Amino acid sequence: MPSEEKPKQLRITSENYDAELSSSLTLKRKLDKDTKAERGRLLKKQKNDAKRKRRDERKVLREKHGEDAVPKEKPRTIESTREVDVTMVTAEDEEIIHDQKFDEMSAYFNRETTPKVVLTTSPRAKVSTVKFCFELRKCIPSAEMFPRKNIPVKKIVKQAIEAGYTDMMIVHEDRNKTKPDGIILCHLPEGPTAYFKINSLKYSKEIKGVGESTSHYPEVILNNFNTRLGLLVSRMLVCLFPQDPNFVGRRVVTFHNQRDYIFFRHHRYEFKKEGEKTALHELGPRFTLRLKWLQKGTFNPTEGEYEWVLKRHEMETSRRRFFL
Repeated sequence: MPSEEKPKQLRITSENYDAELSSSLTLKRKLDKDTKAERGRLLKKQKNDAKRKRRDERKVLREKHGEDAVPKEKPRTIESTREVDVTMVTAEDEEIIHDQKFDEMSAYFNRETTPKVVLTTSPRAKVSTVKFCFELRKCIPSAEMFPRKNIPVKKIVKQAIEAGYTDMMIVHEDRNKTKPDGIILCHLPEGPTAYFKINSLKYSKEIKGVGESTSHYPEVILNNFNTRLGLLVSRMLVCLFPQDPNFVGRRVVTFHNQRDYIFFRHHRYEFKKEGEKTALHELGPRFTLRLKWLQKGTFNPTEGEYEWVLKRHEMETSRRRFFL
């Protein structure tokens, strides 16, 4: 009798098994990914539809009962949802008003002193740092620039106090960078002293359509300094400028605090169409400051008392936590 043919058996090896398993897992991941993406698209569509429906309902109510029938919704931003800070202050806070009458900057606000700023650099400063100092001198009418040479900071502070200066600014640079990276600001004769990191610096010539600055005293605008620390920093900054701006020159210097970054802008406002419209003409420079530390008294890095120091990994625990 002819022998019966035996059915061929599938030989499963470890290589075949691994390949099949990998293929099935890849397919499963792809299906899961497609399912998640589809769920995400559907959820987003539902949210947009609900948002559109609410907007249409508000529009109908306003058309029927007037604009005041439905209050306008405020946009939900990081600033509007910031964490509550116990050091937040208001203009009517009696304790703050009392403290400001006797703080280190009270002589300026009582018009007992006139701003006189000494402006210098790190030792052996590069051309880019000196250039930035010249641009700062154009913004701050009361600033006088001096070469640093190798004079220690403490000696500069002593000489500046003896010469009657009210503030000192030192533009710091890093040898590995092409532009200056920090500013030490010291209010004289009693302090405080602050160190700011410089970011996003643009010189006047790097700004498109920049205008020419004039010698008129500028107006100073301070925005969004809401805590005790922020109020102190804003008072230090405004002490650099004379109190009586020349409105004829239409110059404006703005320090705008947003998420603890202080944006500096220098503009001239212009009137167009016989005063019906206004526009801003930027004069430069443009940069951003971030406070790194604040020290009581004049500059003393070894024995000075620090009021506040930024420790990023310990303090920046939330995107909605701000200090200024």
